Amino acid sequence: MPASGSRPGVLVTRPEPGLSETLEAVSAAGWGAYASPALLITQQSLRVASLRFAACVLTSGQAVQAARTALPLTCPLYAVGDRTAQRARTAGFAAVQSAQGDAEALAALIIQRQNPAEGSVLLLSGARQGMALAARLRQAGFTVVRRVAYSARPVRRIAPEVLQALQGGRINACLFFSSESAAGWIAALPASCRAQATRTRAIAISQAAAAVLKAAGWAEIIVAKTPDARAMLAALGRPGTTTD
Repeated sequence: MPASGSRPGVLVTRPEPGLSETLEAVSAAGWGAYASPALLITQQSLRVASLRFAACVLTSGQAVQAARTALPLTCPLYAVGDRTAQRARTAGFAAVQSAQGDAEALAALIIQRQNPAEGSVLLLSGARQGMALAARLRQAGFTVVRRVAYSARPVRRIAPEVLQALQGGRINACLFFSSESAAGWIAALPASCRAQATRTRAIAISQAAAAVLKAAGWAEIIVAKTPDARAMLAALGRPGTTTD
């Protein structure tokens, strides 16, 4: 999705779901939006024992589809953030609570609201993710069944129009929504475009993502005040303005 007109460009590296709505928000803020998802998402076939779960835990909006196929819509859901919670509600789940933050906030919410004696908790996450959260809940007395709902692998190439925009100096900022996606996008970036990319303003969702960008040579990195898309967009601001 190339930027329109002569508006300064912003590169969005998150995959769907979330890419389209972020592109729209970036464009509405006055920027030219460029789509360059860093990860390719593959939904996994979910296998769970024939248990009745007291609740389900979603670490990403990517896991909503798996929850929809495996659980009754009456099952209580705990979501890491507001967007994941909204996707779960849109999918038909009636009892959804948002931690409005990260995995640490999600664990705190579950420990506060859920009684371990009520039954097992199903934790749906990406491959190689969610282990620390599962361990934290088990320490708090919960029986946790963790299943991989999706896998994410880095893209191998970046779209030619994005590389042309970078080389032409039309990209002012880049949005990175995880350390994994930052590392994957940087690995796919041709060496000939590295200097132009690292001159842009990077908006990182976390300190972990910022560390990846700093190691790659970015000079200007802004970390969102909270780990969500709304804070990322607030950190981006509008063309001609600065954020602190």
